[in-house]
Amino acid sequence: MKKEALINIQLSELVASLGHTDEFVIADAGLPIPGETWRIDLALTRGIPSFEDTLQIVLEEAFIEKAIVAQEMQEISPQIFTSVKEILGDLPIEMIPHPDFKTRTRSSRAIIRTGEFTPYANIILVSGAWGFDV
Repeated sequence: MKKEALINIQLSELVASLGHTDEFVIADAGLPIPGETWRIDLALTRGIPSFEDTLQIVLEEAFIEKAIVAQEMQEISPQIFTSVKEILGDLPIEMIPHPDFKTRTRSSRAIIRTGEFTPYANIILVSGAWGFDV
């Protein structure tokens, strides 16, 4: 049995399959998910699981070199933006317009859907290389 924090089978499979610079998304309940993209649906009900809890647990398992969020997050949902900065610590955060963010999610390896209902609570995570400097 797995000892680490992440026990969801699909999330464990995703993290184990990531290569350097692969991208995946942690999304709120409303982000459109293209039919061809691997959907990992964790949403149970409004707010469960939360975006922040999901991000925190995924970061305990995955090597991430940077994050990408919609510029609108900072203005529309400043509490989520502050939380993202705290959770990511020193990881760089790139900000792009929301329409560009949605377009970029189409090339993501997977989209993890949470029960989050806060607007713009979405993040693209870019996989690192096992913690080595590249």
